[in-house]
Amino acid sequence: MSESKIESRENYFAFKPITTRWMDNDAYGHVNNVTYYSYFDTAANCYLIEEGGLDIENGSVIGFVVNSGCNYNSPIAYPEKIEAGLRVDRLGNSSVTYGLAIFKEGETQAAAQGHFVHVFVDRETNKPVAIPAKMRGALEAILVK
Repeated sequence: MSESKIESRENYFAFKPITTRWMDNDAYGHVNNVTYYSYFDTAANCYLIEEGGLDIENGSVIGFVVNSGCNYNSPIAYPEKIEAGLRVDRLGNSSVTYGLAIFKEGETQAAAQGHFVHVFVDRETNKPVAIPAKMRGALEAILVK
């Protein structure tokens, strides 16, 4: 288990319910470590699509994950109900660092917490571009101040 400070629900500004799946459990009977990254990706991209106008199929700007990390505090397992907490820890011109955490439904302390960094690029050239205004506004709404 993690030696870092366990994050609390109050430190996150947007939440996404996530359904654990039978296949998420590993041979030890709990959600496998790599699956948490999928939960993080789901939470951030759902927020970008729903609040920031990200068009994953036809938009000219897309996000590439360039860095990620996770600390595990306590196990979760299928069929538990969980929520992913999301915030923005740093907002640059073309990149954003998200703080993310996984909470068991109704619990205040994170079962896992981590981060990942999106760099926004032009879909055609893969070159970094400024975060579009609508998306920037949505990210600013959950920025740690």
